[in-house]
Amino acid sequence: MKCALWSLLLCAALLRAHVQATYPLSAGDPQLVAAQSYAQSRNNGRPPFRTLNPAKTDSQCRSRPLDLVFIIDSSRSVRPGEFEKVKIFLADMVDTLDVGSEATRVAVVNYASTVKIEFLLKDHFNKPDMKKAISRIEPLAAGTMTGLAIKTAVNEAFTEPSGARPRSRNISKVAIIVTDGRPQDQVEEVSAAARASGIEIYAVGVDRADMQSLQLMASIPLDDHVFYVETYGVIEKLTSKFRETLCGVDPCAMGHDCEHICVNSNASYYCKCRNGYVLNDDKKTCSLKQVKVEVVEDPCKCEARLVFQKQTQAAIQQLTAKLADVSGRIERLENTVGRA
Repeated sequence: MKCALWSLLLCAALLRAHVQATYPLSAGDPQLVAAQSYAQSRNNGRPPFRTLNPAKTDSQCRSRPLDLVFIIDSSRSVRPGEFEKVKIFLADMVDTLDVGSEATRVAVVNYASTVKIEFLLKDHFNKPDMKKAISRIEPLAAGTMTGLAIKTAVNEAFTEPSGARPRSRNISKVAIIVTDGRPQDQVEEVSAAARASGIEIYAVGVDRADMQSLQLMASIPLDDHVFYVETYGVIEKLTSKFRETLCGVDPCAMGHDCEHICVNSNASYYCKCRNGYVLNDDKKTCSLKQVKVEVVEDPCKCEARLVFQKQTQAAIQQLTAKLADVSGRIERLENTVGRA
């Protein structure tokens, strides 16, 4: 027994020495802190409920509720035919979303030298009306004031009067910027302010788009929030990519342990019971609802019972008296016969 114990301790000591030699990091080591910060930033920046499995997209994936604002560049560098491709991309994106007042709300901000809000989050809650509004968008031409467009989106599109849900609802706010050029104004500070307010920013660059500017605008991790396509002719291919990115896993479809009914609740689920059952303390199983039966007697029946009881007691008393009288007579008769 002692030999086995000493062997175990020796192995543990050798293993510890090997680990320390291979990974020489202490709790306060700057490399460890940096690694943890990097991992945390990746986790915080990544959209929740993401799936990247195309095989499961159609059957087990649905877009999470969003307040989504498209910010599209229609400056002079975007030719009319190319701008039509952008509108097709927007329409295809709408088709992939669960659009509705309680689902995903969509707004479009169009910009060049000036900024125009084409429609707000509160304007359209069904896909046909939304796609008609997209088809009516016209390019503005002239310059590329991307920073002004982002600021306008934050101050005018992502507001409750414009249809954005209150912060207490925990509805994700997402901006998708599509541009093909270099911004003619500053984007770093306005983008940082937008991200700090809780808006997740995706930057889509086309053709001559400035990659550094895209990275300054986008949320982290940049690998998940910055996209580039060579021409507007292939921008619609990003639809499937965004479907994966904005897709939410259906917790009930992925598997649950509810005995009766599973109810989706954003990232999680809860259990319910069928009629006539109650949920047990484990919040998973159900038990038959117990019905407490309270018997209320008819007061008339009670009175009749009391009368019957009194009559019965009187009859018993009369019989007892007669029995005592008969017994007395028999006893006197026996005494008379004995003396004779």
